[in-house]
Parts: sequence; structure tokens; C-alpha cells
Amino acid sequence: MAQVCVRALAAADKEAWLKLWAGYLAFYKATLTPEVTEVTFARLTGADEAMFGLAAEQDGRVVGIAHGIVHRSTWATAPYVYLNDLFVAPDLRGGGVGRALIEAVYAKADAMGAERVYWLTHETNAAARKLYDKIAVNDGFLEYRR
Repeated sequence: MAQVCVRALAAADKEAWLKLWAGYLAFYKATLTPEVTEVTFARLTGADEAMFGLAAEQDGRVVGIAHGIVHRSTWATAPYVYLNDLFVAPDLRGGGVGRALIEAVYAKADAMGAERVYWLTHETNAAARKLYDKIAVNDGFLEYRR
């Protein structure tokens, strides 16, 4: 299996990102307007310090994406990083791409002195939860939203 390289998402990745983004949205049965997608990509590849995007590349192909949001907390002086989105091409799941992306988010968070990295997933996402249970702790919190 070829090595996975994780790097910052770049403007040149847009076509590959759009395909993965569409797959991610389909997985969660979500739809967004083209405007939201455009703004999201611009934020992820721009100079906004509050958001960042990562791309996992294998054999010259972008095969996974991760998006982080950096924010303050009332519980810490250092920032938190929320791993907002994580998606790996279906044909490469289980091969270490997801782990490489999460570890890259951890490294970025460590470099900025972040206190915490956290994320949500649906309780039915069993395949991803197998990985998450190996590299993170489920603290038992439930999400509520309006």
C-alpha cells in the first residue's frame, strides 16, 4: 500500500475536494447550497486562522479530507480544535488514511498549543467508531441542537 501524505488543503485541490465533499454530504444525507460550499472551500484554503483544511494524498490522488475549526473555550486559556468534517474515499477506508488525517489534526493542534481536539459522529457510524475508539476517548456527552 502506498504511503499517505497529509498536507494543507490548497486551492488547486478544489475539484478533488468537491468530489470528497459531495461524498461526505451524501453519507450524512445532507445538502448544502452551492454558496455554502464555495464559502466553505474559500475559508478552508484561505488565511482564516479559525478554520483549516487538510488533504490526504496517496499516489498523487487526494483520497481524504479533514476540516478543523479553532475556537476559544470558557474552560481553558488555550484554544480547542473541533474536527468538523472527516471523509476518506470509500475504496480506501480501513487502510490508514483516516488515522493519518486525525493524527495530522492532532499535530496541528499541538503546534498551535490547543488544549483539546474533539469531534462528533453519528452513533450508527460503526466503521469510523472502531478507529475513533483506538485514538480518542468518548467522554459520553450527547449533542443537543436547535
